[in-house]
Parts: sequence; C-alpha cells; structure tokens
Amino acid sequence: MNERGNSNSEEVRRLYLEEGLTAEAIASRLGCGASTVYRRLARLGVPRRGRGPAPRSRTDFSAWSAPLAYAVGLIATDGNLSPDGRHISVTSKDIDLLETLKNCLGLSNTITPNYNAHGSLNYRVQWGNRVMYDWLVSIGLMPAKSLRLGPLQIPDEFFVDFLRGCIDGDGSIITYTDRYNTFKNPKYVYQRLFVELFSASRPFLEWAQATATRLKGVGGAVITRELPAPRHPYSVLKYAKHDSLVLLHWFYYSPTVPCLARKKNLALPFLTPNSASTFG
Repeated sequence: MNERGNSNSEEVRRLYLEEGLTAEAIASRLGCGASTVYRRLARLGVPRRGRGPAPRSRTDFSAWSAPLAYAVGLIATDGNLSPDGRHISVTSKDIDLLETLKNCLGLSNTITPNYNAHGSLNYRVQWGNRVMYDWLVSIGLMPAKSLRLGPLQIPDEFFVDFLRGCIDGDGSIITYTDRYNTFKNPKYVYQRLFVELFSASRPFLEWAQATATRLKGVGGAVITRELPAPRHPYSVLKYAKHDSLVLLHWFYYSPTVPCLARKKNLALPFLTPNSASTFG
C-alpha cells in the first residue's frame, strides 16, 4: 500500500471506523502489514482502539425499539441515504443530538464539522451499513427524499418516539408569554405553546398528522408556504394550545427517552400537572 495515497488513507479510515474491521483484517484486504495500517491511522488522527473489532451497529432491524424509532425520525428529517446503497448520514447543528443518535444505533463513527451552502457550521456523522440502508428503504425512506417522502412503515407502538425524533431533527417547540391584551385587563397574560414539524413533502406531514390524530386525538394543521422560484415550497405541521400540550406529555413519557436536551428544556415547564391552566 502506498502510504502517501489519499485514496488509501480514506479507505483505511472507512474500514476502521465505519466497517469496524481490525487493523489485521484491513492489512489483509489491502495487502500490507498491520503496522502500516496503524501508522496510517495515526497520521489521520484516528484514535487506536483495543484489540478486536469495533462495537458494531445493530444488524437486525426486525425488532423495533424506542431508540431505533427515534433514530429513524432523525434520519427521516435530518438524514441522507447515499445513492451508493450503503452510506447513511445525519447532519445537525447540535453535536449532542448526533451523540444521542450514535448511542441509539451503537455507532462509533466520528462526528465531523460540516459547512452548509450558506457557510454556516453544522456537524455530521456518516456510517456504512448496507443492511440498515436496505431496511430503511423497505420502510419508505430513499435517497433524495426531501420532495418525495411519504408515509413510512412505523409501528404504532413506537410512532411517538419516531415523531419526537422528527421534531428534534427538523421541528420546533415555541413558547412565549402573550401580553397582547393586558391593556384590557392586566390579568390577560398567557403562555403560548406551539409544536411544529417542517418538510418539503406535504404528503409526509399529512401522514404524520393523520397518525398522531388516530393514536392521540390531536388535530394540528398542515400549512404550505410558497417560495420564490427556483426554491421549492415547504410545509409545516403545526400544533397549538392544548394539542401541543398533549403532544409534549406524549413525547416525554419517561425521563430517559432519547431526545434533544434544549428542546426538552423548553417543554419542561409544560409537563407539570397544572400547566394547562396557563393557557388562554
């Protein structure tokens, strides 16, 4: 192996971090010695792990769980399936969200800085798993999904975890104090609360809305906003007042559910028994 070759460097990194192979297995595949692999990893700044393969991400996706459903929600919103049929990535401005994703899926891959088209700093984690890729396609995900995403095959039991992942990925929890009518009466002070989910695919939001209505009785509204060409329109699934309160109690059914901490912190004041009395 030519140690100066960029292509070989990338292949070593991929096999070690993404495929979880040992240095010995990589050396056998590339026709070099294990010491050469370790030198290359050191030059790339890749920490050397203990002997044996890395802890692998799960390979059996037939048994759903709350962490898996949450991870699918993140992938459905902030994720991308590569056209190569193997690689999956999720991009976010929240490093802790990506760490939570890694914990949900048992990933050991490195989180790397990633700048978007506008120059803003985000972070990205990418991994290769053909089994997971094929499974995600089988439940309705796809490459270049933004405009084409539709209903997904999510079990009812884990839909709440999936939807919480979607909100953490590309949604908002908005809260503010409304004093608009205090000129009429100083007591007219209310807490406003909205839960929103954004997508360029209206059918996806309509499916999410219908499923949440069926399972939890919340209404919500899907609103589409047109943008100047060549930008595509985008839609928002929006919940207000008591519907949003019901959703938050549903989302955070346990203090240990995987979630984005900064959004949960916004929800915490509304998770008390008397929170409904603050609404106008």
